[in-house]
Amino acid sequence: MRATVLPRIVLALGAALALALPSGAAHAQAAPTRDDIVEKLNHFEEGPDLDLAALKQQVLERAKTRIKRDPGPVNRPLIVPELATLPAFSTPIQFDQDTPIIQPGSYQTVGRIGDALVHVSLLPYTFLIVGHIESNGKPREANVILSQRRADAIRDVLVNTFKISAKRIQSIGLGEEQFLDRAHPSAAINGQMQIITLAKLPDEPPPAAGTAPPAAKKKPAKKR
Repeated sequence: MRATVLPRIVLALGAALALALPSGAAHAQAAPTRDDIVEKLNHFEEGPDLDLAALKQQVLERAKTRIKRDPGPVNRPLIVPELATLPAFSTPIQFDQDTPIIQPGSYQTVGRIGDALVHVSLLPYTFLIVGHIESNGKPREANVILSQRRADAIRDVLVNTFKISAKRIQSIGLGEEQFLDRAHPSAAINGQMQIITLAKLPDEPPPAAGTAPPAAKKKPAKKR
């Protein structure tokens, strides 16, 4: 009798906990593996020549567009369509509300990104951290600024904590200007962060012809 009742009690408790927990906790996703991220980013062939400083200004200016001139989130064209052609890894990163403070539940995911970027197959490349925010009724300009701060926060952790060269990582916030799911502007996927393989690092210049390496200095003989 007990063998039959016990599984039912366990199932009932599990269902009760799922209902009691917030939806995000009840359906929490496991952090991606390093190899998952490497696989997504390791197919780079050629990238666009982007002026990121000018692009950031362009994104902010478009976000200020008056409502009467805006075609709406569903019909709004991609502001950087070139990014859609590059290898990319998208993942939800949890932040404190309206801040760039990363929540502890996302530390592992950020760590896996750091591990991936130092994998031998990705060392020849540079990357772009792209912040997005789903349509949430707030001013688009404010969402661009917040998404930039969040992308900067991820970059800072990768550079300062994981010691990845700052020359290999740049960041940009696109706010609502380039939805990942344009048909559903308020969908959670539109708030995900993207890591995009942007370019190949320039090859190290070979040593000049006829240049001999410096001779090693001889240590003075010890006196007996």
